[in-house]
Amino acid sequence: MPSVLVPLAQGCEELEAVTIIDLLRRAGIDVVTAGLDNRPVTASRGTLLIADTRLDDVLGRTFDMVVLPGGLPGADHLAADPRIIALLRSQHAAQRYIAAICAAPKVLAGAGLLDGRSATAYPGAVDPEAFPKVRLSDAPVVVDSLIVTSRGPGTAMDFALQLIELLLGRESRDQVERGLVRTL
Repeated sequence: MPSVLVPLAQGCEELEAVTIIDLLRRAGIDVVTAGLDNRPVTASRGTLLIADTRLDDVLGRTFDMVVLPGGLPGADHLAADPRIIALLRSQHAAQRYIAAICAAPKVLAGAGLLDGRSATAYPGAVDPEAFPKVRLSDAPVVVDSLIVTSRGPGTAMDFALQLIELLLGRESRDQVERGLVRTL
């Protein structure tokens, strides 16, 4: 069973975080949520989220994918955390999946992981002048090799379903999507 780490920063976008966690778990993926600190996470709209564990407690584990929810100031907290940057670079060096949605692709851009790649993000989150090597798209979800990016809360379900497809295949994605009563 694939394993996915979802770091939860104070001020993350709750719709994105919960959608990612929920859909991946529906697919049978081992999802571990990890707070950057030991406090409950107050998301961007005031929703309280309780992480499964602390980031420090899982840094030694190997995950098939690391997924960053967006939101502000959550994405800024992720970008400012040297543990997150080291984790992303290690994940990239090991040729394992990295995914980010909404404002979180700027964390990947800041770490240099989007240089020469196509990506999408919340409008204005990744400044093309600051990151001229990133090929920005307005597509809802962009997959470029082992890096997956998405636009925002409205694309969270498509993003999570794409992650399921990458980890488990189209049949698993379709099964989860049918259970959501979405039009295929």
